[in-house]
Amino acid sequence: MRKLKTRGGEKTCLREYTDLLKIPCLPLHRQEDSKALQRLHQLVLSHFLFAVWTGIAAVVTDGYWLPSYKLKSSWATGLHLSVLFGHVECLLVLLDHNATINCRPNGKTPLHVACEMANLDCVKILCDRGAKLNCYSLSGHTALHFCTTPSSILCAKQLVWRGANVNMKTNNQDEETPLHTAAHFGLPELVAFYVEHGAIVDSVNAHMETPLAIATYWALRFKEQEFSREHHLICRMLLDYKAEVNARDDDFKTPLHKAAWNCDHVLMHMMLEAGAEANLMDINGCAAIQYVLKVTSVRPAAQPEICYQLLLNHGAARIYPPQFHKVIQACHSCPKAIEVVVNAYEHIRWNVKWKRAIPDDDLERYWDFYHSLFTVCSNSPRTLMHLSRCAIRRTLHSRCHRVIPLLSLPLSLKKYLLLEPEGIIY
Repeated sequence: MRKLKTRGGEKTCLREYTDLLKIPCLPLHRQEDSKALQRLHQLVLSHFLFAVWTGIAAVVTDGYWLPSYKLKSSWATGLHLSVLFGHVECLLVLLDHNATINCRPNGKTPLHVACEMANLDCVKILCDRGAKLNCYSLSGHTALHFCTTPSSILCAKQLVWRGANVNMKTNNQDEETPLHTAAHFGLPELVAFYVEHGAIVDSVNAHMETPLAIATYWALRFKEQEFSREHHLICRMLLDYKAEVNARDDDFKTPLHKAAWNCDHVLMHMMLEAGAEANLMDINGCAAIQYVLKVTSVRPAAQPEICYQLLLNHGAARIYPPQFHKVIQACHSCPKAIEVVVNAYEHIRWNVKWKRAIPDDDLERYWDFYHSLFTVCSNSPRTLMHLSRCAIRRTLHSRCHRVIPLLSLPLSLKKYLLLEPEGIIY
């Protein structure tokens, strides 16, 4: 394999490759023109080196194809390059001349590359010619694990129809099934397809995480701080498929913990309605409400007051009163969240830590609310109306969300009983 050292050499290589492609490949095969075919193979390799030199594509160790890496000890066969650039005719010629279809000198077989490039035609050809469907790449992934984009869904379907194992785990430290991968990348169509073809809904990876837990965690796009509708749909589908909503990973975290960490009230509501237990604790003794408290200040797209309201209406234990200043520290710019949590107590007294936790600008901006907070949380008892609310909620406990909407009461009173924030405390 010759190396390109000058721009002139690089340009010559590309020109030779382009000119040769003008000659039909299949006629060469039929004419048994071995010299021309050998030249074609060499120039395909040369074109790949040109692509590497210009940073278009490259092969690196551990089975990963990434841009802007230099080609060193790793290398690729003509099959890999034909699949990478989508040259179906070149692929057919090489296969007809007994190219090794399952070779993986760069860590991936041609089938792995075809799935990663979402090239359905190449996938079909390779499968027809005997490519191993469940072969691992050097990174421990099967072809199904490389189907991670909407455009590769048809490739995944083709593999499953031809016998690929939908429950085969990666041969690496993650040990994830294709269902985990589809849940991670937000592909609801592929999730449905895998389950219909025998995927185990509650399969666990090396960290004891189920696909439901994976989809829940990745529902928040951390960079954009936006929630993914596709991941929400996947969670809904998995719950409909009877996924275990209280499954715990190796840190004892449930999917509800992960939804609370994202401050994702949509998924929290979905899981609580499906039977998630609000008071389950992780390995550090933290329940979901503590998770919401930890991340409130760093989730600008979230509505923490709804998260607290959902948990408390489903029987979550309240924050330990001497630690209430931590609620104010986390929620000082979201007074509605503080209001929801305060109204879950019959009475709670403020202390100096509360005032220290409120920045001056927020104290000024939300003066009416904080004035009402410190007035109510003094030595005086709360109103009879509030105490009645607490008595009803204590009786119903975790059934508040289900029973209160059925009571023969005005809508305003139902909202009051369900801790709907009003912007002021009385």
